[in-house]
Amino acid sequence: MNGFDNVYIERGGKLIETNVRFKDQAHLRMIIDRIVSAIGRRIDDSSPIVDARLADGSRACAVIPPLSLIGPVLSIRRFGKKLLSTDDLLKNETLTSGMLDFLAGCVQARLNMVVAGGSGSGKTTLLNTLSRFIPEEERVVTIEDTAELQMQQPHVVRLETRPMNIEGAGAITQRDLVVNALRMRPDRIVVGECRGAEAFDMMQAMNTGHDGSMTTTHANSTRDAFSRLETMVMMATQNVPDVVIRQMLAAALQIVIHCSRLTDGSRKITGISEVLGVEDGHLDLQDIFLLEREGIGTHGRVQGRFVSTGKRPRALERLSSYGIKLPDSIFEEEHALKER
Repeated sequence: MNGFDNVYIERGGKLIETNVRFKDQAHLRMIIDRIVSAIGRRIDDSSPIVDARLADGSRACAVIPPLSLIGPVLSIRRFGKKLLSTDDLLKNETLTSGMLDFLAGCVQARLNMVVAGGSGSGKTTLLNTLSRFIPEEERVVTIEDTAELQMQQPHVVRLETRPMNIEGAGAITQRDLVVNALRMRPDRIVVGECRGAEAFDMMQAMNTGHDGSMTTTHANSTRDAFSRLETMVMMATQNVPDVVIRQMLAAALQIVIHCSRLTDGSRKITGISEVLGVEDGHLDLQDIFLLEREGIGTHGRVQGRFVSTGKRPRALERLSSYGIKLPDSIFEEEHALKER
């Protein structure tokens, strides 16, 4: 809601203006006060921003003056009652069956993975889908600022951060939760989104036996995701040389996935890359699958094709040790996007 008289909803990946209107700014402010008070939070001049999870699992973010110059602003992010299945992702052409088989194998073989992309690009949805391939007997600990992950395993411990109280104390950060999660005997740790110093503890966990862990981050490409994580780790370890941080990240991560919301509102995996290591102080990243865009079709749909770069992933040796055999044809295929 961009003010009381300018309300939008997202439909088909695009924002559409509605005819919904509030009476005035006071009316919208009253609605915001009701929402935040129902979850034990408050919003006023001393705390003009609230980002919280509602009782139904929706995520609400409210900003009031003086931070907002157009009056109270409210955003509500609702999640579908039906979880998207792998068949749904294939039908929506988010990825190909070959890409899905490769990613599923990576999860089952306990490779550490990062899902990157912009806001609303489908990172959390993809993470939820990939989590279906985690064996049910494994203990999974999830850590989030605002709980959005929907794990399907029976043995899941869900942790959520806590903001500071009215006195400015009592805050529990993601970094606090990651450190504590290591004491809870997890088989895998899933961090909803790395956005700060908790990236250091997450990478430490990945490097110390917690294989198969996953997280998301905001980034413009698979390579940019690695650079972002490097910057976040530096927040926690300012005295460690850049090349050491790079080597630590390269040892911790094996697969980086990039998601995008395209101009037609569709959400696609635009790149899957494998981390090979650090060479001459620089990251050695190998692209496995890419989305090549070719233009816009007659109905405004993005045209293009999913392609394999033809490079055989080193990770296939790890998959093979877990009894997972993938046909070589997966890494030679091309799939054109359908015009709708």
